[in-house]
Amino acid sequence: MRSRSNSGVKLDNYARIIQKSILKFQDPVTGLFSASKHAPHAWVRDNLYSLQAVWGLALAYRKHADLDEDKSKSYELEQSVVKCMRSLLQCMMRQVEKLELFKTSLSPNDCLHAKYNRKTCGTVVGDQEWGHLQLDATGLYVLMLAQMTASGFEIIYTLDEVDFVQNLVFYISCAFRTPDYGIWERGDKTNHGVPELNASSVGMCKAALEAIDEINLFGAGGGPQSVIHVTPDEKALCQAILQSLLPRESNSKEVDAGLLSVIGYPAFAVNDDQMVKLTREEIVDKLQGRYGCARFLRDGYKTALEDSSRLHYELAELKVFENIECEWPLFWSYLFLDGIFNNNKQQVIEYREAMGELLVLVDGVRCVPELYAVPADKVELEKATPKSQDRVPLGKLPHLWGHSLYLLGQLLWDGFLAPGEIDPLNRRFATAPKPDVVVQVAIVAEEKSFQGMLKEKLGIHVETMDEADPIMVQPARVLTTVYSMLGKNKKLKLTGRPKNQIGVLGTSKLYIINGKTFAFTPNFLDQRDFYMSLDTDMLIDTMLTELQYLSTYWNMPGRPIITVPIHSGMLAENGENFKPNLIATLRKVQTGYLYGVRVHLGSLKSFLSTSCKTRLTFLETEASDLMEFLLTRAPRRFYRLGSQTDVKSSLRSSDRSQSLYLSPEEHQRHIWEAKLIGKQRQRRISTDLTSALLSCALIFSKIAVVFGVCPTAILILIACNFNQLHDMFMISVYCMWHGMFCSYHSIATFNENLLKKSKHQGIKEDVSSKQLNANVLVHRLHESMFLWEQADILNYLYMHKGPDWDTEIDGEPGVTVVDLIEELYDKAGQQGNWMVVRQMTGLLQKRVSGLSQSITDLLIRQKQVTVGLPQEPKEFTITRPMPADELHNVIAESFGDDTDMAVLTQEIIMYLAMFIRASPALFTDLLRLRVGLIIQVMASELARHLACSGEEASTHLMNLSPFEMKQLILNVLSGKEFGVIKSVRTKSTSATALSHEISFQYSRSSKADKSNFISIKKNLKVRFTKIDVTSTPTSVRSVPGLSSPSTYMQVFQIRGQWTRRRRIDGALNRVPHNFYTKIWRLLEKCYGLVIGEHHIPGYVTKEMTPGEIKFALLVENVLNHIPQPEYRQLVVEVLVVLALLAETPRVRFLSDNINVDRVLVKASDMFYQDEMSDGAPDDILQKDPNTLVCNEFYDCAPSGPHGTMTYMSKAVATSFSEYFPEYVGDCSIS
Repeated sequence: MRSRSNSGVKLDNYARIIQKSILKFQDPVTGLFSASKHAPHAWVRDNLYSLQAVWGLALAYRKHADLDEDKSKSYELEQSVVKCMRSLLQCMMRQVEKLELFKTSLSPNDCLHAKYNRKTCGTVVGDQEWGHLQLDATGLYVLMLAQMTASGFEIIYTLDEVDFVQNLVFYISCAFRTPDYGIWERGDKTNHGVPELNASSVGMCKAALEAIDEINLFGAGGGPQSVIHVTPDEKALCQAILQSLLPRESNSKEVDAGLLSVIGYPAFAVNDDQMVKLTREEIVDKLQGRYGCARFLRDGYKTALEDSSRLHYELAELKVFENIECEWPLFWSYLFLDGIFNNNKQQVIEYREAMGELLVLVDGVRCVPELYAVPADKVELEKATPKSQDRVPLGKLPHLWGHSLYLLGQLLWDGFLAPGEIDPLNRRFATAPKPDVVVQVAIVAEEKSFQGMLKEKLGIHVETMDEADPIMVQPARVLTTVYSMLGKNKKLKLTGRPKNQIGVLGTSKLYIINGKTFAFTPNFLDQRDFYMSLDTDMLIDTMLTELQYLSTYWNMPGRPIITVPIHSGMLAENGENFKPNLIATLRKVQTGYLYGVRVHLGSLKSFLSTSCKTRLTFLETEASDLMEFLLTRAPRRFYRLGSQTDVKSSLRSSDRSQSLYLSPEEHQRHIWEAKLIGKQRQRRISTDLTSALLSCALIFSKIAVVFGVCPTAILILIACNFNQLHDMFMISVYCMWHGMFCSYHSIATFNENLLKKSKHQGIKEDVSSKQLNANVLVHRLHESMFLWEQADILNYLYMHKGPDWDTEIDGEPGVTVVDLIEELYDKAGQQGNWMVVRQMTGLLQKRVSGLSQSITDLLIRQKQVTVGLPQEPKEFTITRPMPADELHNVIAESFGDDTDMAVLTQEIIMYLAMFIRASPALFTDLLRLRVGLIIQVMASELARHLACSGEEASTHLMNLSPFEMKQLILNVLSGKEFGVIKSVRTKSTSATALSHEISFQYSRSSKADKSNFISIKKNLKVRFTKIDVTSTPTSVRSVPGLSSPSTYMQVFQIRGQWTRRRRIDGALNRVPHNFYTKIWRLLEKCYGLVIGEHHIPGYVTKEMTPGEIKFALLVENVLNHIPQPEYRQLVVEVLVVLALLAETPRVRFLSDNINVDRVLVKASDMFYQDEMSDGAPDDILQKDPNTLVCNEFYDCAPSGPHGTMTYMSKAVATSFSEYFPEYVGDCSIS
């Protein structure tokens, strides 16, 4: 017998250990592992971890083999790994129909199972009988498949299997927005079967997506069809969400030792070294004991006090498990490996030696047990003095998961493996610093004239669409269509990638398809999407945000390239130059830096050699149809919707045979979409009657000018005889119908005839019963030069004739109402009439394509969203990601017939998502975003600064451009003070008109003694046009009291400032730092808190821990039942003062519920008495009849001798006087 080397002998010893402690549990037929020889179930996750030591030993034998028998052992071990991996694949492929359903439903009932029969590969538990949705297990499979394939193992054999794996990628790519049952299979820690978003699942899936991208599953001998593709935006979304979740695991678990698999081996999913250290420290500090780490706080699994007859825990039961949680040596295996990969020798020695003391001898092999538990007779001693009692091993022995990882660490420690051999894809370098990203900006002109303008004005030479050849430019939606072909398989009935948008990371690459190179413009530049893209300022602002996003998340070889088309919608009003903001931005791009991002301006051709390129090899079998699709779609046709129209032209020109801006194909598409919408849709009814009056006033002013009728008489009749918007509009129709006669009669005769007509069967019936009226309206529509008039006429036609009614405008058949609404929508967008744009958007039921993703962006950062106006049932809380159709239905139901508010809600949700991605600090201490209240606060801010009514402010709000709307929301969120200057300027149009400009001045100061505001930072322009009834060319009328900026600034008084601040903070649900933790401490010392009609019981502290998001949401939900935002904020202040009771040593327990409202009213009464004593007049000391709080109390600063906190402290001290010294008269907050 040949002599063996020392390394060979040691390897043989490892082979013996692995054979006796791991491989003996592998089924000889299927290759699956079970927890014991006779256990029927094989868990996906446990099988993959059980393979770790086998895989590592196979690689070690391959590396150190010096005899043929060593090579044969290597082959045998490799085949054991391959057999198990293929059996897991077969288990999942048998559920291919569930995989296909899950891609769209994201339902736990449609997910792949988490465990299978180890002998048959069949299912063992029903779809609803177990928490099968465990994305971390599927992600781990994809990750190990990539790593093992890269290490030379051949696991995938056919192209059908390749397509299935590609669809597995689609399955896990939604992990960032899909609540699941997590690594411990229980979801919420109460084990009631409630899934939640888990950081461990998101992290594992992120690692899998990064690892499998561009991997050829056939190995070195594979062709282009066996390559897996992953879109970069899905990886970036997982990264962003993981970063926002850590160091917490989920809403119910503030820390979880399972995250060790995410921050270290095998995932290495976290890119931020500081976050890795923070998460590791949190786990060690809060969960580590003498025998390993607890899984999470208050984990009752296998403790002496757990009732094993129940799958779930009672709500207040979790408290009994505190300090006696079982400790798992498994997590020391992770920390052992973590030290090896980080080259931290001290950590390696510490945990290796600690593990050695925990091993239990089984059949001559020292094995890792599942866990260590406190014996029943020592539970009370352990609770009294945590970590003082000896524990005993329980559960599976060996625990294959922990034992396999421990043996893998030993192989690395003994030098048989290098870290790079079990991590061939180099994931361990995730935290290594990345080079600075330079974003390439390629500008493409739609027309030759634009090319000349850019050259003349800025000295920039750009290409036209045609000159960019050989690079074809297409919009992002084309790339979405291309990617939808990925993973299609007719035999397996797989439909490929869902048609989700491709984000900016995906469009920032060049794509090679069948030898042709394509560049794709980003989604935010697509003017077919939503009206926000019609605002050039908004486009520029969004582009800046996307550039920063690119520089943060780009990690691919080559530089990103963003293609910006220049089209007619970017021209200034005179049509001879581009808009100033666009010119300023292009000048900054020329300097090489744009808001801190390095940029390089050039042509598409010049960027060919430096850009990131991806070859879409999966499309080569569909070359003919695909290339025809890509090459026949003219890019210019995509941008034609944004072409500028002549203001002086009518809505439609008589020489056009089709709808404005629409090709024949698109005209037919709009007709088809209109039929889908249905003929019975009702016209929206505005809830803002005054806004409706203002709109009608404009109509009547125009009628008066055209027909020579006094507008005052018409408006008086409206006020006296017609209260509904519908009837008001009928008057305008009547006037247009009879206007030719009205101009020859006296006003008195006209009024008399009109009143008689209105009394005779009602104008409504008279007008709507005659087809002639509709024809007159269509004729007027054709002749009108005013957008607001066109909008009201189309509103009427839509309501009474339906969207598919053929207007036969200008004698042309086939032009429906909805076609004209589309045209008006485009025209109003070009002219910047945003009120009309939003009205038409509501009629067209347009949807923001990225709305569902925006909601997800907010939810996954632990921000719930409510839509509708307070309170329930109109206000609906969105707590989970929703499909687009369901989400839009929820918004529509929340606002009923008010489509304007529904449209504005979509817009605001998009902005909130933009802010939380770019500036998450704005949302610190905000748990729930109430969109309806935010809209109310925005309107109230405009009303306050414009000194106008709330109804007028609502009109101004609806007329803000998208960019201005976004800036207003930003300043409400950031807490900046701002002033408003309302000036006027003349604007050259076809009709005599006024254009008012409202400028906002912003200041970060919020101190009471500040009477002036700092210099202007931003200018927002609100444009609304009024017809001058006196027909004078430049009749300028200023708002009373606002003739100049200095005069207007006098509106800002100290009085009302704190009421405003409380109203804003209350609407935003803003609370102080650590507010919920303090409330948890307070509840520990009382029976509960009573707020209004709602009660927060003290026993919730036995179920939830102080840092749980779940607890914070419970308190938040109670506070949200308070209708007045300013009163809500006073309640928060009272709770802050009450929380001091929990920190008072003399207060051990309050044997009663604390009525918070009572304390607040008592504080208000104390304030009232003091003010009365000081001689304050009665009129400013009136009390709110609903809350009994003095109105002036809302406007008190929190601090100072007369501050709210001072009186609240006195009220608390009086209410609980037995716990405080007798003398509290000089109590004050400074």
